[in-house]
Amino acid sequence: MTPASGPPGAGQQEPAQPGSGQPGQPGQPGNGLRGNGLRGRSVAIVGGGIAGLTAAFLLRDAGMTVTVLEGSPRIGGKLAVSQVGGIEVDSGAEALLARREEGVGLIADLGLSGDLQRPGTTAAGIWTRGEVRPLPRRQFMGVPADFGELAAAGLLSAEGLARARQDAELPAEAGAPPGDAGDTSVAERVGGRLGAEVVDRLVEPLLGGVYAGRCDDLSFQATLPALAAAAPRFRSLSEAVTSLLPPAPARGAAPARGAGATRGAWDAGAGQDAAGGRDPATPDVMVGHLLSSQRQQVPNHDTGQGGEPQAASAAAPPPVFTTLTGGLGAMPPSLAAASGAVIRTSAMVRELTRRPGGWRLTVGSAHAPQWLSADAVILALPARPAGRLLAGVVGASPAAAALAEISYASMAVITLAYPATAFPAPPSGSGFLVPAVDGHAIKAVTFSTVKWPHLGRGPSGLHIVRCSVGRLGDEAILQCDDSELVQLAVADLATAVGVRGGPVDSRVTRWGGGLPQYSVGHLDRVARIRAGVAAQPGLAVCGAAYDGVGIPACIASARLAVSQVLSYLRADQAVGP
Repeated sequence: MTPASGPPGAGQQEPAQPGSGQPGQPGQPGNGLRGNGLRGRSVAIVGGGIAGLTAAFLLRDAGMTVTVLEGSPRIGGKLAVSQVGGIEVDSGAEALLARREEGVGLIADLGLSGDLQRPGTTAAGIWTRGEVRPLPRRQFMGVPADFGELAAAGLLSAEGLARARQDAELPAEAGAPPGDAGDTSVAERVGGRLGAEVVDRLVEPLLGGVYAGRCDDLSFQATLPALAAAAPRFRSLSEAVTSLLPPAPARGAAPARGAGATRGAWDAGAGQDAAGGRDPATPDVMVGHLLSSQRQQVPNHDTGQGGEPQAASAAAPPPVFTTLTGGLGAMPPSLAAASGAVIRTSAMVRELTRRPGGWRLTVGSAHAPQWLSADAVILALPARPAGRLLAGVVGASPAAAALAEISYASMAVITLAYPATAFPAPPSGSGFLVPAVDGHAIKAVTFSTVKWPHLGRGPSGLHIVRCSVGRLGDEAILQCDDSELVQLAVADLATAVGVRGGPVDSRVTRWGGGLPQYSVGHLDRVARIRAGVAAQPGLAVCGAAYDGVGIPACIASARLAVSQVLSYLRADQAVGP
């Protein structure tokens, strides 16, 4: 299903109003803007992904003309949904962090709260050293706090485990950047304390699920901000991790369900997640903590058959992640319709020019260009296309240069539909991660009908499995055609969990340049971008390139951009001609 834009307002429903906050306040930048003197002004939003569409939606009450220009044939960016085996399955992002209000709040404003779904489990494993092994509970994004538990998991060799234990003995400054050097890579900081095996077999698979990047390139401060903030207060990194985790269970307490198991018992701790009020240290949960701790820019701003979802209660806290019944790909068309904005697809913006009193955008091909004038512009684009547009703006070259420094990773999602008989036993966890050092084609597997039980409630009885391939520097595998990628995924699944035979249906979705890389120096880079953009009247940027790659972080960046644009337009309106 390709999200359709249609004419402005087509099928539009009056969205639920988000409360009584003041204009520009986090959470309600578009609320209460009717009759505020901006009628007749115009805003152009370049990019029709989740950030750009959110910005258009937040401007819905301002009385302005809002135009969204999307260069591709469809809106939605990395959010899309289509059928596999007769089941609607997301082909891009498939989970939304529920414990940040931006995403679930926007869904509520769209009137879609009734479609929210709880995961059946968030637990998973790591396929390494010949087995799918349980992830230790006492860890933060793979950085361990309990070396006994780490040993029991069998993820590391004896040598790797011995090296990890040296974290408690090394001088406090070991692995830290020298003097005032500031940022350092995840590999240097974590590997310097705990050794390369911890990085390769624990940290990189987890961070790879967020960025599809490499730990020797990713910024410690930007990708693990909570740990980076805690580390200077402790002698060892494991002690800093302990400070970020809930208290350890009392000695002698019953072990977590499935602890120490391999195949089929990856749901260890899922019951505690639902009923015990404490999140198990599973990949989804730890990624959730990571995404919720990412830098925030809008005064506090930031990727089988299970049981029935349990309703939230005092004993069952809200889930870490959620999705929509029809997939997160249902959000873009809903946002477009509710925004009332003019939505133009296949409308590539080739040039941006500052003119007296506003901006001019050149749209379309060089042979048949069109021009659009706007009082303000929001660039909701990936970093490098945004940088190319800014390169031609007088005074914006520092921001353009910083944007050009942000690289992107390419990957593909292979979605497979299997009959239940293909599995020797029903999969019971949400999936598993795969360290790159083990040399397998796939990097992660999600058992979608286990993680999201509503997908498995139809008559087909099919199991939906999503496999991801590709990461930064590993683009060669993406040269395979779709059928070859399917064969690689099927072969790895057979080896890892014993799946027999082939799928009854498949889909390959390629995301070329899909994931921004928060490489060393990212925070400084973003500061330079924001400073350069702020110097341009009526210009703002938003999207995944800046303060977080998750959906709530993109929404938060849109809020910030809208707040900046409205502040400029109000000030400009007050001054008058």
